[in-house]
Amino acid sequence: MEWAEKDVHKEDYVRPALRRMERQHRFWRLLHSQEHGNRANLPLQHAAVCHIERELLRRGVAFRKDDDAFLATDNPQALQAAADRFRAPLIRKRLDYWSWLLGPKFSPKDRQAINLSRRYSIQQVEYCRNLVFRRNFPIHKLFERSCDLGLLRLTPGKITQVFGFRLHKKLRGKLQTVLDKVEHGHHVFRACGKNAVLRMYEKFTTCLRLEVLSNNLRDFGLRKSLDELDSVRQTLGAVTDRFAAFEAGALNVQVDLPLLQRLALAIVRGRSKVAGIKIHDTRMIRLMEVLLHSGAKIGGWRSAEMHQAILTAFGIQAPHYTLNQLRYDLRKMKAHGLLERHGRRCAYCLTDKGNKVALLFILFHKRICGPLANSLFHRAPRPDPPLPRSSKALTAKPRSVDPAPSSTPRRLNSERQTLRSEVQEPSFVR
Repeated sequence: MEWAEKDVHKEDYVRPALRRMERQHRFWRLLHSQEHGNRANLPLQHAAVCHIERELLRRGVAFRKDDDAFLATDNPQALQAAADRFRAPLIRKRLDYWSWLLGPKFSPKDRQAINLSRRYSIQQVEYCRNLVFRRNFPIHKLFERSCDLGLLRLTPGKITQVFGFRLHKKLRGKLQTVLDKVEHGHHVFRACGKNAVLRMYEKFTTCLRLEVLSNNLRDFGLRKSLDELDSVRQTLGAVTDRFAAFEAGALNVQVDLPLLQRLALAIVRGRSKVAGIKIHDTRMIRLMEVLLHSGAKIGGWRSAEMHQAILTAFGIQAPHYTLNQLRYDLRKMKAHGLLERHGRRCAYCLTDKGNKVALLFILFHKRICGPLANSLFHRAPRPDPPLPRSSKALTAKPRSVDPAPSSTPRRLNSERQTLRSEVQEPSFVR
């Protein structure tokens, strides 16, 4: 072993001897160096997924996985327990094995001479919370609204509250919200604070992922040692809980439900097809208003009683709304699950869904559509317009028209046409 010459690259210094050694099938020479050894960056995400997968297979738990996401499992408690067992002692054991297998080998004498030891620290850590859905529809709607509200309501004060930082003038780093477009149709919502980032995105159209990433654990008052992994998990888990609570408070509404669109569609029952229910159908509005009456709702409504109540309440004559038309409307409501029979009697009453839909239809017409249409299109009657000036010629005394000579019949016809256009009733023209 020897030192390399000054101001000479080690590769250039070793290359001539290396070529001679290759021809003689000998070993390379070793050089002293004052440079520090490189730190190995070992990603543990794949190792964690493999560990959880082996634990579930060993316990006989069925699951479905895509990349690093577990999409479905028969035993969610076993899945969470397997993830919780991936702790610092197990990680250190696997790191010792792979560093010994891939790293340089030293004899026991060399180990005693240089006091060899390995220390593992956390350079970058991510902690995520997955909200798993059966369908993609609620995920996409929730993500759209979360992005809209997050860009508006996640102020710097809210961001520091979610991360658990203290907001002051000397705060280092960024406090901002960004909506990134990774690829077509795939967006990522980011909230940045110091050296940490909160991310929210859709994963495999199955789960909505809330993820917190930290590049410097000192921002959270934590050390980078691997022994602090449990504290890191608790702290970052609390950050995701606060972020989920903020989103739940902002999204304290249901996602868009196309109720009116579904009711308007036809339904196939057996070999027949039942028409849908439109919100502008006047007959259905009248029928729902009568069915909502609580006077005879206890024992249900018979068809004849219902027909008579509609005619009396709205002043309709029997030929304009027959009993067959009523039965057709009742059939539509029953097909959409809004109406049911009262026991074994031939009487009908609204279901729970029918009560809500009937209230929605009636209140929409009486509280929203009616007042809005009245304020926009109802105007006071205008006064009668004044008579045109040309009508005064009717009261004037007609003048006598001298007969034109027989040699100019075309000129007489043109004068008659002009006179008819000026006077509406030219009975004096011959």
